[in-house]
Amino acid sequence: MPLAGKGMLLTSMDVDAADEAEFNRWYDREHLEERVAIDGFLEARRYIAHEAKPKYLSLYSTGRFEALDSPAYRAALASQTAWSKANIARFRNMIRAVARITLSRGMGRGAALGIIRLRPVAGSEEKLRAALDQQFEPKQFDGILSMHLIESDAKLSKPLTEDSPNPGAADWFVLIDATDVSVLPATATLFSDNAAFKPLVISNGVYKLMWDLAKSDIPAA
Repeated sequence: MPLAGKGMLLTSMDVDAADEAEFNRWYDREHLEERVAIDGFLEARRYIAHEAKPKYLSLYSTGRFEALDSPAYRAALASQTAWSKANIARFRNMIRAVARITLSRGMGRGAALGIIRLRPVAGSEEKLRAALDQQFEPKQFDGILSMHLIESDAKLSKPLTEDSPNPGAADWFVLIDATDVSVLPATATLFSDNAAFKPLVISNGVYKLMWDLAKSDIPAA
């Protein structure tokens, strides 16, 4: 099925090699569960780069976009645990997109994810969205399960570790769910080699799924 919900938080970052074991332990034993437990959050997925930068990527789906600026979420950000504060301080090259899911077509989530970052020209958003919609046909490639477009909210999207202006705060991301990393490069050319999209492409990459967590997986309190 298409992505659950209407909102998505995308976070991506690097950490120094010396800190990776602790970073992964924190993500796997505290952070993902803590975020999915927030009211309005539905699920989360963690990825590691196959051929992409930054190295780590997480996607959090919410039932409504408004959950990403809700009192419950703001309270969680304001009351980070000591373990969270220590690990967040180690983030490098962080991307944080608070986004609306505007297109989602296909069925299922894959073991591999292609991601293409686009920077729309102001005033052309509706035209770009329509052009992308015409390319969202997962069944045209074997191994492609679903395709999605998320559009960042410029006011809410900024790294937790930086206060400086973020030129990419309004960027869009095309997400391509696939059964294997090998099938993603050919699909990515629909966007990276297309004359209509190529000037807007900031980056593209391929990630492998580490694990996912749904709210129903969390034990009742």
